[in-house]
Amino acid sequence: AIYLTGILFSLQDNKVFLSMLNHVLSVDGFYFSTTYDLTHTLQRLANTSPEFQEMSLLERADPRFVWNGHLLREFAAQPEIHRFATPVMHGFITMHSCSINGKCFDWLLVSRRSCFRAGVRYYVRGIDSEGHAANFVETEQIVHYKGSKASFVQTRGSIPFFWSQRPNLKYKPKPQISKSVNHMDGFQRHFDSQIISYGKQMIVNLVNQKGSEKPLEQTFAKMVNSMANGMVRYVAFDFHKECSRMRWDRLQILMDQLAEQQDEFSYFLVDSDGKIVTQQEGIFRSNCMDCLDRTNVIQSLLARRSLQAQLQRLGVLHVGQRIEEQADFEKIYKNAWADNANACAKQYAGTGALKTDYTRTGKRTQWGLIMDGWNSLIRYYKNNFSDGFRQDAIDLFLGNYSVDEVEPASPLHVKKDWKFLALPIIMVVAFSMCIICLLMAGDTWTETLAYVLFWGSASFGTFAIILYNGKDFVDAPKLVQKEKMD
Repeated sequence: AIYLTGILFSLQDNKVFLSMLNHVLSVDGFYFSTTYDLTHTLQRLANTSPEFQEMSLLERADPRFVWNGHLLREFAAQPEIHRFATPVMHGFITMHSCSINGKCFDWLLVSRRSCFRAGVRYYVRGIDSEGHAANFVETEQIVHYKGSKASFVQTRGSIPFFWSQRPNLKYKPKPQISKSVNHMDGFQRHFDSQIISYGKQMIVNLVNQKGSEKPLEQTFAKMVNSMANGMVRYVAFDFHKECSRMRWDRLQILMDQLAEQQDEFSYFLVDSDGKIVTQQEGIFRSNCMDCLDRTNVIQSLLARRSLQAQLQRLGVLHVGQRIEEQADFEKIYKNAWADNANACAKQYAGTGALKTDYTRTGKRTQWGLIMDGWNSLIRYYKNNFSDGFRQDAIDLFLGNYSVDEVEPASPLHVKKDWKFLALPIIMVVAFSMCIICLLMAGDTWTETLAYVLFWGSASFGTFAIILYNGKDFVDAPKLVQKEKMD
């Protein structure tokens, strides 16, 4: 009987594991190519040796962006079959054939999501001990015109020290900065690797400078100053404060502040003969809390400014012409960046991005505010009641958790106590009482009010208790024990 029970549990576990893998693969945004290395930027590819060009795609791929690396581990150990192993990238790609002034060019937008410290919104924040940042995405904008190629690269990633923001049924859980670790070690590792990969770093921190986000901004600024690295600069811009009451024109304040730095960084350009004309000397590393909505808005504005310079240099735009005046291309540009925002948001937060009405139209709309409210509601539900499964699925797919067939106790079989049944029972009872008090209202309005106030207070009290101990009701990951935060 024990043996049969073990087999039954094993079969049930296999179904759950398979559903996890199917869940990861059902998310949009997986790309591969059998002829082109999607994991590297144009500039990285242009600065490689002939020996590198002769390598197989698997050998030369950037491991940060190979999402099937764990699945290909046995292929990697056998060079003779490398040609059958194709790296898969996760993120977003869009390509458009465009025309301005009768001159045709190809415009591409590529976002590469890192598989290091990958996960979902509230379960993966900050960095790990190796300096890998959560929700790290490298975004490259590419232009092809008459054999010439130009690109501009930006990155986004979680605030790079040790902090957490675990879901607890509150709409916005309070961020917690760890007090038991040396933040500078991971912080230093993060920027050392970023400087090696991209050169100079311009940090654009968009979090609120008051409330629960304020300590994160203060700590970030303090650590940059303590590191005292001339290759790393820091700018803080309180996005929500500056753009409150629909004052989105104030984003130009930040653009003006970054203009000189962007001109210094330049962009990558190679002519039709393969000669490198200019190289990008540094990068903008943008972040907000999630590195999604606010971050995407700023990245689209920086990319537009770079594209303006590239198209003028290539001769597509005439002197004095601006991209904003090219109606057909402007529509393509805005929609592509909004689609990029949605893809990155769905992969990390589970819903489309917020503020995409501004990215698509250049202005904030009432309908956009309504859609932001709807997406925020969906995020709240998913972050609290389904993201544990999503995090487990990602960890299983990436090999952070390996299934052990001889493991005596399955991590999937976690005994649930009465608390997990309490939430739906309390909510059903509270809702029923509210309905009953309306149906059995007294003869006078005072009696009706007394019913509503009594049961309404009881319902609110029970809900407040739930919020106080909210973490007991959240769907937490089971497969990988994440680092504990103070």
